[in-house]
Amino acid sequence: MNDLSKACIDEAKNSMQSALHFLDKELAKIRAGKANPGMLEGVKIDYYGAPTDISQVANINTPDARSIVIQPWEKNFVSTINKAILDANLGFTPRIEGEILRIIIPPLTEERRRELTKAAKTEVENSKVNIRNARRNVMDKVKKLKDKSVPEDEVKQVEKEIQDVTDKFIAECDKIFAAKEKEIMTV
Repeated sequence: MNDLSKACIDEAKNSMQSALHFLDKELAKIRAGKANPGMLEGVKIDYYGAPTDISQVANINTPDARSIVIQPWEKNFVSTINKAILDANLGFTPRIEGEILRIIIPPLTEERRRELTKAAKTEVENSKVNIRNARRNVMDKVKKLKDKSVPEDEVKQVEKEIQDVTDKFIAECDKIFAAKEKEIMTV
C-alpha cells in the first residue's frame, strides 16, 4: 500500500476519532443525577468585557454526589456567576452562601431521565453523521487516487478498510450510548 492510501486511512481515523472525542465531551454535559463540574462547561460570564468560562474565574468542586460548590477568585463575581448559571437554564438553581455558590442537584424524575436519554441519543446520532461525513470526504479522495496512478485493486482495498474503520467507530458510538443510557436510567 502506498503513502497516499495510508494517508487517506489515517485521515479517516483521525476525523472519526475527533467525532468520538466531541461526543464524549457533549455527553459529559448531560447530567445523570450526580454532581459533575462538567455540567457547568460552556457557561460563560462577562469577565471584564470578555466572555469567559466559569472554570477560568472560579474553583469548582463537588464535595458530594448531590452538590457543586463554586468559589470565585474575585468575590464581586458571585452574583455574575449566579446569573450566568440561571440564564444557562441547566435545570438547577445556585444558592449564594457568602463568598461561594452552592448548587444542590435535584434527583431526576423518570420523565427527565427519558428526556436526557433522548438528548444523549441525539448527540450520538450527530456523531454518527459526522463519522459518515468523514468517510464520504475520504472516499472522495480515494476515488481520485485512480488518477494518481494507484492500482484499482489498492483503491478497492483502501475503500474496504475505510468502511471497516467506519463500522468500528459507529459501533463505538453505540457502546458509548448504551453506557450513558444505563448511567442516566440508574436511580
